[in-house]
Amino acid sequence: MSMAVRRRVVAHGRVQGVFFRDSAQRMASSAGVSGWVRNRNDGAVEAVFEGEPDAVERMVGWMRQGPRRADVERVEVAEEEPVGESGFRVR
Repeated sequence: MSMAVRRRVVAHGRVQGVFFRDSAQRMASSAGVSGWVRNRNDGAVEAVFEGEPDAVERMVGWMRQGPRRADVERVEVAEEEPVGESGFRVR
């Protein structure tokens, strides 16, 4: 079993009001990734993904495109130390 990894991802562009958070929650839950997703006051969507490296990287890749109605202009990704998140929630 691989060590868990944690990534904080911020997606900028037309990412609010396009079911980004709901879609991220469904995708992360089906991938077995823990963490959270939220809208930020600056119009971006921020998420933290924690779990198996391959699954987390798939979620980071998904954030670069988002759901069908999103227009992601840029994504920031930061590596963090895992904290033992469980479940995935919309904040």
